[in-house]
Amino acid sequence: GWAGEGPGTGGKNRRVCHAAARLEMGSLWEEFNRLGTEMIVTKAGRRMFPTFQVKLSGLDPLADYVLLMDFIPLDDKRYRYAFHSSSWLAAGRADPAAPGRVHFHPDSPAKGAQWMRQIVSFDKLKLTNNLLDDNGHIILNSMHRYQPRFHVVFVDPRRDSERFAHQNFKSFSFPETQFMAVTAYQNHRITQLKIASNPFAKGFRDGDPEP
Repeated sequence: GWAGEGPGTGGKNRRVCHAAARLEMGSLWEEFNRLGTEMIVTKAGRRMFPTFQVKLSGLDPLADYVLLMDFIPLDDKRYRYAFHSSSWLAAGRADPAAPGRVHFHPDSPAKGAQWMRQIVSFDKLKLTNNLLDDNGHIILNSMHRYQPRFHVVFVDPRRDSERFAHQNFKSFSFPETQFMAVTAYQNHRITQLKIASNPFAKGFRDGDPEP
């Protein structure tokens, strides 16, 4: 379950070249992925569920790192959900790309030792479909597919550090975290799984006894 970067790891700074990231709650992500994960986007911004969480290893305990995420379109299509066949169908070309934003983990920068000590959770990250959002949320187009990406960036203390920028980061992608951005869940099985597995969705459950 540990992911390294694909080709092109060569030439990386020694403080990032051994970095590894393991996706937490992998089996839950797999369960959603089998159904076709959907993530709600709203004007005000909505948190992801499952939450993107990783366990890091291989960092220099004494070096400073910034952790961040971005989201890239998986293809150049927009989709619609066909209820009769319970499947997503391509419905034309993608809308113009939303402004590409990154989300910095709020504890950044921090020492490698701190990042490796506990699970790193991106629970503050919110997804929006508001192109004019000024809250720093990640802007996505509804009915488009995305791949979250996670980046570990070594904070290089050298004065001319920008010259080495391409050597100072390592990126990770977990295919099971791909999702369709939606304004309302299309697949009712996704709705059921979210309610069943999200501790914050208790209010949606029918007939739950009082705790």
